[in-house]
Amino acid sequence: MSTATAKTAGSEPHDHDHDHDHDDDDVEESQLEFYAREIKDLAGVFSRTLYYCVRGNREKGDIARQMYAIGNGSMFFMGITMAFIGAIVAYQMGLQTRKIIPDMSLLGATFLKLQVRDLIASVGAMPLATRVGAGIAAEIGSMVVTEQTDALRMSAADPVDFLVVPRFLASVVMGTVVLCVGGAISILSGMVVCMVMFDVNPNTFFNFSMLTSGDVILGLLKMITYGGTIAIVSSQRGLRTFGGSEGVGIATTEAVVGSLFGIIIWQFILSAVGYVLLPA
Repeated sequence: MSTATAKTAGSEPHDHDHDHDHDDDDVEESQLEFYAREIKDLAGVFSRTLYYCVRGNREKGDIARQMYAIGNGSMFFMGITMAFIGAIVAYQMGLQTRKIIPDMSLLGATFLKLQVRDLIASVGAMPLATRVGAGIAAEIGSMVVTEQTDALRMSAADPVDFLVVPRFLASVVMGTVVLCVGGAISILSGMVVCMVMFDVNPNTFFNFSMLTSGDVILGLLKMITYGGTIAIVSSQRGLRTFGGSEGVGIATTEAVVGSLFGIIIWQFILSAVGYVLLPA
């Protein structure tokens, strides 16, 4: 009896651990399947969006309305955010430069290169994702839960053509415009900080000698890519909405998180490609 009890007691932890490991494997596998399905769905929305950009049939003025909504709603928010970012970056660069070399004549040149090549696009895309991405996901998600997208399908219309394409094109164009304006504001705020805190003359600050055409091309390419990524990820999350108003809230949150993650991935890829093709 005691032996049997001992065997049972000895075997239970092993079986429990085995079951626990098996459960972990199942959870891990299901998570991998979930992410694989999401990536496949995202690729499907993107490919259909590109197709309907060429062969689509949407209402006249849709793209202009979306461009106005994105540009008008984001400009003030982007301007304030980028002004603070430019000031912070310039101040930190000035502090570090002063510790290494007392000469501040190249502070503006290095600041401009860093801003144009990388920071304006990558940092500015973060607030853009929160503002534009959340708006797109909430708008499309609300249409899904109120069955407006089902009405489109019953009319033989693809929701990607009528809902995603105008937002995608508007986000690519106006996202780039908003980031350029925000970048100009960040450069001006950086100039003010350099002039007040480090006594750098504006003529010395605007030194474009280190800036190359490759920096400008890479910066613009990042802006266009990030604008498109925000629209595609947010639209896909909006189209996958279910469960009423609570589902819309979840889709909005997932759109912002997914957009930010997509921007980081593209930042890594484009920076690596730019390092090879468009060296700094």
